[in-house]
Amino acid sequence: MKLYGIKNCDTVRKARKWLDANKIQHQFHDFREQGLDQDTVAKWCQTLGWETVFNKRSTSFRSLDDAQKSDLTEQKAIALMLQHPTLIKRPVLDNHSTIMAGFKEADYQAWFTK
Repeated sequence: MKLYGIKNCDTVRKARKWLDANKIQHQFHDFREQGLDQDTVAKWCQTLGWETVFNKRSTSFRSLDDAQKSDLTEQKAIALMLQHPTLIKRPVLDNHSTIMAGFKEADYQAWFTK
């Protein structure tokens, strides 16, 4: 299981703390430092929908110019997320068969008690 995010993001910290407290083994991938590849981001978008993965509420989105913000498609969103990883809703938890974006304790609890 891999948790993707940025180490200084508060939501990522909460997710990591929850996983550690519940003794759930995971590998952390800081995509600001370690990067991301197109196949990974495309997989997330295919599984969750690009609108879920692409964080329009982020400071990064607000700082984009109008041309970048307009006429968004999945391909354009993926390209922007690869260029600006902070546009990705964090964290992304990927266990190869299931993917979850964001952190809500109740959602994690439900996922791991199945």
